[in-house]
Amino acid sequence: MSLVLTLDFQYTTTIEKLWSALTDSKMLAKWVLENDFKPVVGHKFQFRAEPNEYWDGRIDGEVLVVEPPSRLSYTWGVGEEIHTVIWTLQELGDGKVNLHLEQTGFSHAHGLAGAKHGWMNWCGELEKLLAQ
Repeated sequence: MSLVLTLDFQYTTTIEKLWSALTDSKMLAKWVLENDFKPVVGHKFQFRAEPNEYWDGRIDGEVLVVEPPSRLSYTWGVGEEIHTVIWTLQELGDGKVNLHLEQTGFSHAHGLAGAKHGWMNWCGELEKLLAQ
């Protein structure tokens, strides 16, 4: 059975600025990891971190859906496990935007908990980036 992570974040920003933070490689590097991401369906990319004794530091992905400025999806592969990440953006009014994350494909609760911790930290960094 596949486990699913869902998280929602609200940011005071424009939907266009939030979309850029999700799709521009240089902006992504400021809040997630170094990467060679391009918002083009079929583009294969990597997020890269410092390798350690448990992990080679690579997350492999392929862009699945690009629907500016409201929906983005890509695969997220570490080792044998490949997940699907879906971002959905929705304007809430009063200068606020909701960012919904759904990540599917977890085979165990430990991986899901680790991903939740990681995204909570990264989306905190995203909030700082959007405030600039």
